[in-house]
Amino acid sequence: MRKKKTLPLLENIEITAVAAEGKALARVDDKVVFVPYVVPGDVVDLQVKRKKHSYMEAVAVKFHQRSPLRAEPFCPHYGVCGGCKWQCLQYAEQLKAKQQQVVDNLTRIGKVELPEISPILGSVHTQAYRNKLEFGFSDKRWLTEEEVRQTDVQHTERNAVGFHIAGAFDKILDIDTCYLMDDVNNRIRNDIRQYALQHGLTFYNLRENVGLLRSMMLRNSNTGQLMLLVQFRIENAEEQAQAMSLMQHLADTFPEITSLLYVDNHKCNDTITDQPIHVFRGTDHIFEEMEGLRFKVGPKSFYQTNTEQAYELYKVVRDFASLTGEELVYDLYTGTGTIANFVARQARHVIGIEYVPEAIEDARVNASLNGIDNIQFFAGDMKDILQRDFIVQHGRPHVIITDPPRAGMHQDVIDAILFADPQRIVYVSCNPATQARDLQLLDAHYRVMRVQPVDMFPHTQHVENVVLLEKR
Repeated sequence: MRKKKTLPLLENIEITAVAAEGKALARVDDKVVFVPYVVPGDVVDLQVKRKKHSYMEAVAVKFHQRSPLRAEPFCPHYGVCGGCKWQCLQYAEQLKAKQQQVVDNLTRIGKVELPEISPILGSVHTQAYRNKLEFGFSDKRWLTEEEVRQTDVQHTERNAVGFHIAGAFDKILDIDTCYLMDDVNNRIRNDIRQYALQHGLTFYNLRENVGLLRSMMLRNSNTGQLMLLVQFRIENAEEQAQAMSLMQHLADTFPEITSLLYVDNHKCNDTITDQPIHVFRGTDHIFEEMEGLRFKVGPKSFYQTNTEQAYELYKVVRDFASLTGEELVYDLYTGTGTIANFVARQARHVIGIEYVPEAIEDARVNASLNGIDNIQFFAGDMKDILQRDFIVQHGRPHVIITDPPRAGMHQDVIDAILFADPQRIVYVSCNPATQARDLQLLDAHYRVMRVQPVDMFPHTQHVENVVLLEKR
């Protein structure tokens, strides 16, 4: 047997900077040490957990000095849940770190000439800012380190409803309070748990694909509407009756739910894109509103999860596009057509392209709802649709707006954009690293004119960034 390596304890180490993935870093003997749940200015003892040639990963086991930049975490699950890792860092410092993340990515990866980058737009609300949350059910509750150390206590209740633990795909941390959404999420989730335990409903076992309760999704909106979707795995008539009794209980207990839905999913994963949605009470959708526009949001719809900041983001996009009413606009990765609808009144014509057919159907509904008739939507893989024949047929755009997934744009899409030869490109990104790579590929023909970071997700390391490019 190979002898297990003893990893070192590093004493009196000062944390010097914010790093990627919500961690901070220190430098010890020319090595970078990545540490979660600490902030620059903390002086700590670090227990190394992983040691590589050029870096180490460690956890803080003792604080000698706490940084003046620290904030008191407000969530009882902080440090275990794995989300909202920057609760320990003052919000103003979070914004500085996100601004620097954008600067570093665009300069080090993009290596393109940049204007002065505008100060990041912070979120007005740093709690209860999300309009959507999903929780999983499991009969394998995650035990905290404190619970594991309680050798004299037998933890017999292992059912849980909450968030998946990173690195333990079948384990769920039981959540009592989550501050990411209005308190309605806590009241409904905790009520379902209590009802399920009292009535003997089984919680899902992911490894064996058994158990009645699988997951739940909540969506609220700025119109005051509320959606709840409960995902079951119904095996027999008894479980069907149990599921419907729970749904009736929810309908009676929470009259504020305007869209009460359920799914019976027997797959080994919780995705619902291919599953029929059943309406138990109310409608199969809710509405969001933005500047007089109404957007229909269903259980399968994509909609920005921070409604207020989405409005700020879209205003930046519209400002960068500088539309006069004469332009043909291509909106790539249009989703449910939110940006396309938002800018259509200032454009001659808008063409939206999106991979997901259901999203395009939502986009068409939203255009119709808002009486917008100068939009066309196309569904399919971007690199397959946005080809030279398509551009020749529908016209060369004056402006392209692109909001790709985290992986950025495929080389074929970039080539098609260069062929389309728009005067301006407005590039929205949730990943400044892949955005920087794409900017480099566009740099020979387009110059970066404006850069505006936007914080959509307080207490996380994620940052949205909008770049305006103009033809050289």
